[in-house]
Amino acid sequence: MADRITRVDYYSAIVSNRPGEGARILGAIEQAGVNLVAFSGFPEGRKAQMDFIATDGPALVKAAKAAGADISKRKTAFLVQGEDHLGAAAAIARKLADAGISIVSMQTICAGENRFGGLLWVKPEDVRKAAKVLEAQW
Repeated sequence: MADRITRVDYYSAIVSNRPGEGARILGAIEQAGVNLVAFSGFPEGRKAQMDFIATDGPALVKAAKAAGADISKRKTAFLVQGEDHLGAAAAIARKLADAGISIVSMQTICAGENRFGGLLWVKPEDVRKAAKVLEAQW
C-alpha cells in the first residue's frame, strides 16, 4: 500500500504554558463535539503552541474561541498515512529535499497494525510545490 498524503487545514493557538491549559482547551473542543484528526502541542518559552487539525475547521475555531484561545487563520499542513516500512519518513523528506523544499516540522509515529502516520509542515510559499511533489490529495 502506498503512502497517502493529504493536504489539510490546520489552526494554531499560542496559550499560556501552565499546567492544565492544554487540557482545558482540548476539553472545550471535545465538549463542542469537534473531532480532531491530529493535534500537536509544544512549549515556546512561557507560552505553548497548540496546532489542531479537525474534521470541521469552522466548528474548531468557534470552540477554541469560546474557550478563550486566540486561534489563527486557516493554514495548510500535510497528513501522512500509510503502511509502516523502513525509511517511510526518509522517503518523504528526500522527495521534498530533491525538489528544493525545506521541511519546517515533521512528526511521524507507528500507529500499530503495521501502519504509520505523520504531520508535515512546509513554508506557506512551498505548499503548492510540495503538494505536487508529494502527489497530495486535497
